[in-house]
Amino acid sequence: MFGIYLRRELGRRKKAALVIAMGLALGIALVITVNSVSAGMQQAQDKVLTSLYGLGTDMTVTKAQSAPSASSGQKPNFRFDAKSDSGTKQSSDRVMTQGGQALSSSLVEKVAAQQGVANAVGALSLNVVKVDGSFTQGKAKSSTSGGAQGGPGGGTGGQPQVQGGGASFDVNNYSVAGVDVTDQGLGPLAAMKITSGRTFTVSQTDAKVAVVGTSYAKEKSYKVGSTFKISGTTYTVIGIATPDSSQSTTDVYLPLKQAQTLADAKNKVTTIYVKATDSQQIAAVKKTIQKNISGTTVTTSSDLASTVSGSLSTASDLATSVGKWLSIAVLAAAFLVAALLTSSAVSRRVREFGTLKALGWPSRNVTRQVVGESVVNGLLGGALGIALGLAAAYTVTAISPKLTAQLGSSGGGTGGPGGGPGGPGRQAATNTLEIALSAPVSVTTIVLAVALAVTGGLIAGAMGGWRASRMRPADALRSVQ
Repeated sequence: MFGIYLRRELGRRKKAALVIAMGLALGIALVITVNSVSAGMQQAQDKVLTSLYGLGTDMTVTKAQSAPSASSGQKPNFRFDAKSDSGTKQSSDRVMTQGGQALSSSLVEKVAAQQGVANAVGALSLNVVKVDGSFTQGKAKSSTSGGAQGGPGGGTGGQPQVQGGGASFDVNNYSVAGVDVTDQGLGPLAAMKITSGRTFTVSQTDAKVAVVGTSYAKEKSYKVGSTFKISGTTYTVIGIATPDSSQSTTDVYLPLKQAQTLADAKNKVTTIYVKATDSQQIAAVKKTIQKNISGTTVTTSSDLASTVSGSLSTASDLATSVGKWLSIAVLAAAFLVAALLTSSAVSRRVREFGTLKALGWPSRNVTRQVVGESVVNGLLGGALGIALGLAAAYTVTAISPKLTAQLGSSGGGTGGPGGGPGGPGRQAATNTLEIALSAPVSVTTIVLAVALAVTGGLIAGAMGGWRASRMRPADALRSVQ
C-alpha cells in the first residue's frame, strides 16, 4: 500500500517534486565541486612539497646557520698555475656545504630513537662552484680568486665570466646531494624515479658513482656511462633520475661518504629526514625532538607549506575558507527551501490527509507517507546533484587551469638536499613551479553526497510530516465547505 500510494502521489506532483529535487541538487553539486577542487588543491600542494621534501618525509632536522665567522665569510678561492703555457685550459672546484651548519652523523641514530619516529636518514647538501679557464701570456698572475657564483642548477649558459689580468674564466655552479645508499626510500632520492640506468646499490657506500638529475644530464649531455670530475675525483654516471612530480632542486646525487670526503665533512650531515610512526602525531614528535636534541631546527610539512605562495596558495585558501562556507550556506538554504516547499505542499493536501485519517489512518502512517515522498525527492536531488558535481569536476580537470607556487625558504636556513626546504644552494632564491589543477572526486565525496541527499529528504519530510500529523478529519470537512 505504501509503495503504491507513494508512486501515485509522486506521479501526480512531478513539478513540485522536481523543484524540491533541483534545490537539493544545486547544493549537493556545489559541495561535490568544492570538495573535489579542494582535493585537487591538496594534491597540487603535496606535489610541491614532495619536490622539496621527498616522498614519505614528515619532517627534517637541521641546525640553523650561525653568525658567519671570519673564515666562513670569505669568498671561495680558486688557485691556478699562472706559469702554464698561454691558453692552456685549467679547472678548479670549490665544494661547500649548504643548508645550515653540519650535524654529527651520530645524531641520525639519536633522532631515530626518539618516541614516535619510525625512521631517520641523514643527507649532506653541497654546492660545487667550478671555474674553468686559461691565462693569456704576459698578463698572468700567480693566483686568482673567484668570488662570483652562477645561479643554482648548473650550466654555463648565462653564467658570469670572471676576467682580469689576462685571465678568462667561466663559473659553473651546481648542487650535489650525499645520499645514504642503504636507505633510499627516505631522503633526497625518494621523490625521484630512475628513468635510465639504475640507482645505487647498498654496497656502493663509498663508490665513485653518481645519479644525475634529468635536467642537468640534458644540459651536460650526460648519459649512463658518462664520467665527470669533482675536485679531481672522477665519477661515473650510473643512472638518470626524473622527479615524480614538479621539479628537482638537485643536480647530482653521490653516495654519502663520497660527498663527505669532497666537502671534508667526515661523519657530518646537513639534513636528517624523519618519518613518523603516525602522521597524526607529527606535532608531538616535533616537540619531542626539539626537547631532547637541543640546537636543532625541526621543520614539518606544515611549516614548509607556509612558505609556499602564489596563485596556488591563494586559490587553496579560497577553496578551504570561502568555498566551504559558501557550500554550507547554499546547502543549508537548499534544505530550508525543500522543507518549506514540502510543508507548503502538505498544507495544500488538507482534504487528502484529513480524509485518510477519517478512514482510520493513524498519524504515524500519514507522517511515514510524507517522509517517504521527501526521501525519494531527496534521493532524486542527490542523483542530479552528483551528476552536476561530476560534470563540474570533469570540466575543471579537462581545462586543467595552471596555478603557480613560489617556494621560499623556511626559517632558519633549513635548506635540505634535493628535497629539503629550499634545496641546496637555493635558500636565498625563490623557485616558481607551475601546477595543473585537477578536481578528483573520491568515493567518500559520493557517499557524502548521498548522505546529504537523504538528510535533506529527512529534514523536509520531518517538516512536512509534523505539519501533516497536526491535521484532523475536521480539517478535511472545513476544506470542503
